[in-house]
Amino acid sequence: MRSKTKMTIIAAVVLLAAASVWGVLQTGNETQSSSGPASQQAAAASPAPGEVTLLDLGADQCRPCKMMAPILEELKQAYEGRAKIIFIDVWKNREQAEKYGIRAIPTQIFFNEKGEEVRRHTGFMDKKTIIRNLSDMGVKPPEQYRGL
Repeated sequence: MRSKTKMTIIAAVVLLAAASVWGVLQTGNETQSSSGPASQQAAAASPAPGEVTLLDLGADQCRPCKMMAPILEELKQAYEGRAKIIFIDVWKNREQAEKYGIRAIPTQIFFNEKGEEVRRHTGFMDKKTIIRNLSDMGVKPPEQYRGL
């Protein structure tokens, strides 16, 4: 009896995960013009040559993504001229989810100055961890973040 219950729970979890991935790729049936904000966001999504880039792929309605939004905005301003920090809503830009092989959100991808993927993380990432990852890639943190 326990084995059957375990299998039922495992099957339910697998189905839920599959439905979540499908939802990320299928949500947002609204059409966007090629010059709309979503396509502008996607166009700016490529790693900047000569600049370390953090690409955060999530969604405006995702709880962990919402929790990261103020952190990313703060770091985007603090690291201006040092590193590029970009957020892409994969529900509005499904092609970006496919391009980067996103299976769950949020996903953070760190690119070096050559545009090569160096690190990938799925889930919430706190400010200290982002700063440490950028520092490990040779990006000197702004004064207010040194010693974190």
